[in-house]
Amino acid sequence: MTLVTALAAVAACGSDADRRAAPQAAGPHSMHAGASSAPPQPLRAGERFLDLNMAEAYTPSTPEGGGTDEYRCQVIDPGLTRTAFVTGTLFAPENVAIAHHAIVYAVPSDRAALVRKQDAKTPGLGWQCFGGTGVPGADVEGDDQGATWVATWAPGATETLLDQDIGFKLGPGSLIILQIHYNLLATDGRPAGSDRSAVRLRLTDGTPQTRELITLPLDAPTDLPCAPDESGPLCDRAASIADVTKRFGPDVGESADRQVEECNPGGVPKPGNTQTCDQKVPAPMTLFAGFGHMHLLGRAIKVELNPGTPNAKVVLDVPQFDFDNQRLIKLPSPVEIGPGDTLRVTCTHDARLRRQLPQLKKLPPRYVVWGDGTSDEMCTGIMTVSPR
Repeated sequence: MTLVTALAAVAACGSDADRRAAPQAAGPHSMHAGASSAPPQPLRAGERFLDLNMAEAYTPSTPEGGGTDEYRCQVIDPGLTRTAFVTGTLFAPENVAIAHHAIVYAVPSDRAALVRKQDAKTPGLGWQCFGGTGVPGADVEGDDQGATWVATWAPGATETLLDQDIGFKLGPGSLIILQIHYNLLATDGRPAGSDRSAVRLRLTDGTPQTRELITLPLDAPTDLPCAPDESGPLCDRAASIADVTKRFGPDVGESADRQVEECNPGGVPKPGNTQTCDQKVPAPMTLFAGFGHMHLLGRAIKVELNPGTPNAKVVLDVPQFDFDNQRLIKLPSPVEIGPGDTLRVTCTHDARLRRQLPQLKKLPPRYVVWGDGTSDEMCTGIMTVSPR
């Protein structure tokens, strides 16, 4: 598939980020939506396109611990010789049957050698990267000493367009890491064809007033017990965490308990459909947009500013989450936040969906915790902000 064809296909998976309507149905999800023929948006004044392609096609395979998921990272050199700002992104998955989601990271030039070293450890295209990029010192979102999370794609997302004097900064010598989550549930973990995805960046030289963007992820635990009429070995929380650890390694396996410690008083899990977590705003910043991500059991996701106070404000609300219709939602106007403010992310999941979804109904019941697999769950509000 050519880049133009691929971009046209992904552009049709849903409406662009300016359309703020929530999905109209809350599942069961088909896992991947169909595509039509909506073209990418034209260039705006001062912009140029930069098309980045995978060096070769890749056929995903499951890890040694079993399971049906692989996270694959690869490095792409955008060849920049002067500073530019990313004002839009369009990820084009070639094989939508296996592409679960993708993240585009930007790595500054002083970390480029670390990325090259990581890439050289594994023969072939890229490296396996559950839980992050896998590059030491390069997973700190928003930190100019690490990697900046520039863009996310999930089914239903189309081109992300930023319409103010803002952008993600790419300096000379910067590298791009493309992390793609491949899911092989439909084939029980067996190879399901290759993929050669692409990403198109919109670049501008910026102005003296251009605001530099970073990403602020807001995570909450996932502690979803088996439904009352379900039973089995994996309905035990500890057994489920052990299974996640076997499939994805200790970094991912420890996420469930780590999030509980960070979000719940006393570090005690609170099993149930709805989970929440409060995060103090670390520094003055401006909030521009948000993106909610869960997996196939997700029902709703919301991010609130200063909940329970007279200044409370909902900054992201997806009351009917649809895995096949995920996209960045811009705020009607930017919101100023800073120390003393609290952001709360709340997710609602539904274990009953497991029996309705072809991808999950053949799997044994489980106590669902945070995990990298499509049969596991996540709760994350991915907020686009600019430091002040």
